[in-house]
Amino acid sequence: MSLLENYQAKSGHFVPVWTIEVQTLPEDTDRILDEIIKVYPLSYGRYQRNASVSAVGQETSQPTEGSTTTTHVDTYTAGDTETYPMVELKISIDRDPKVLAAVMDAIHFAHHYEEPVIFLREDWASRAAYDPNNDNPNRWWNNDRGLPDRVE
Repeated sequence: MSLLENYQAKSGHFVPVWTIEVQTLPEDTDRILDEIIKVYPLSYGRYQRNASVSAVGQETSQPTEGSTTTTHVDTYTAGDTETYPMVELKISIDRDPKVLAAVMDAIHFAHHYEEPVIFLREDWASRAAYDPNNDNPNRWWNNDRGLPDRVE
């Protein structure tokens, strides 16, 4: 039992979640998310399809003989290093094995690799004591700046 199970503040509380981090191509994040939300809404408070996507980085590996790379790319030599652009797609789900199985199946279906790099972590996610009419001057609807510019 965690101390967080009984945690409560004026601002809210925490709930147990699994965080899933998936390394993928930048252009594949929407396809993966669209597939996931067919089986799980990715809710965070009163919002759905919640995820974070890192800035573009790199992933690197050395495929061995018999890998998909050596099977499908005639010019590839087993053991050579290959490096590609990647982002980390991060989502959280309820700690429910059935939900996890459905989400993992969706990720594997939508991902471009046969062996996607996926990390699973036990975490706690905050849930705010939500008030959409809050007069806190730091909230976007009260701070004279409004929402940030959307990413296109």
